[in-house]
Amino acid sequence: MKKVLMRDAFFALIFGILSSCSVQKQANAKNVSLPDKKEVLEVSRRANQYFMNKWPDPGKEVVGKKVWPSNLWTRAVYYEGLMALYKIDPKKEYYDYAIDWSQKHNWDMMRDTYTRNADNQACGQTYLDLYEIDGRKNPERIKFVKASMDSMIASKKSDDWWWIDALQMGMPIFTKLGRITGEQKYFDKNYEMYVFTKYKHGGNGLYNPKDKLWWRDKSFVPPYTEPNGEDCYWSRGNGWVVAALARTLEDTPKSDPHYQEYLQDYKDLLSALLPIQREDGFWNASLHDPNNFGGKEMTGTALFVYGMAYGINKGLIDKKTYLPVVIKAWNAIVKDSVQPNGFLGWVQGTGKEPKDGQPLAIDKQPDFEDYGLGCLLLAGSEVYKLK
Repeated sequence: MKKVLMRDAFFALIFGILSSCSVQKQANAKNVSLPDKKEVLEVSRRANQYFMNKWPDPGKEVVGKKVWPSNLWTRAVYYEGLMALYKIDPKKEYYDYAIDWSQKHNWDMMRDTYTRNADNQACGQTYLDLYEIDGRKNPERIKFVKASMDSMIASKKSDDWWWIDALQMGMPIFTKLGRITGEQKYFDKNYEMYVFTKYKHGGNGLYNPKDKLWWRDKSFVPPYTEPNGEDCYWSRGNGWVVAALARTLEDTPKSDPHYQEYLQDYKDLLSALLPIQREDGFWNASLHDPNNFGGKEMTGTALFVYGMAYGINKGLIDKKTYLPVVIKAWNAIVKDSVQPNGFLGWVQGTGKEPKDGQPLAIDKQPDFEDYGLGCLLLAGSEVYKLK
């Protein structure tokens, strides 16, 4: 009898704790104030206008340590964001800016139509968007994109995405083409390459199912560790995966045999981010070592906001759980990153790990400004849609 009473008391205690957590979660969700839509739009417009003013000629080469054509991956990510902004704020100047950029590159991949490098193909996402915006009336806009991806499909090679950034650069092109053409081959090749990255690169893949996070490339697979002994999970790298999966889910039919795997990977990754959000709303550049260049970092945070807000808007994830997280992160970006003139602070420069581009600062200009803005615009476009 005593054991029964103790058992009942134990379960009553557990039930009480769970109930309390549930009530608190609901209370937190109810107490969260959604950002004002006008303010979200104003922030997005301000940051975008800063960039457009700075780069009036979208075809101008980008000069840094090297000279790059302006359809390189960093600029391609910006145009992904601009297309997202255009969908909620259809200003002709945005459309014209994207058309001018695309025409100056002849609607082609960076440097080589038949490149297999996802960074050089990323510009194709915007070409596909512009093709659809104009009612699919201009096939020349996707001719080279299709030729590039068809050449990859014709090959038996599937190991091209050896770094996780490539998932965001390449996966949405395959799935957009699959949806536009209705041809299953694009969805199939997308999955074939995705699972090679997930399960094979680096020996056993770049995804760690235990932590539900991704190593950037094989050089960060254990035994490599951060200074605190934890695995190295780079914030923006995992942000690219979040964006890749969100954009893949958008265009992949639910009837596709691999849709559920994409969805589960997406949900698992987002769940791994919940307990490691900083008190100020950002995520550290190193997700499991807050002392390794810890501090505010905008790009990874914005990509997480984009992916979470997308999931809330599509009903893919629990709104009560994720909405407070999204709002906290978005408010932090607006408060601490977006400056009065539209400049973005706390942006980590290009690289592959937490130490690159460090130290960050509110007034430090990264080596490329464009991709950080693209991340912000993607996030803002989904925050704007929250209800």
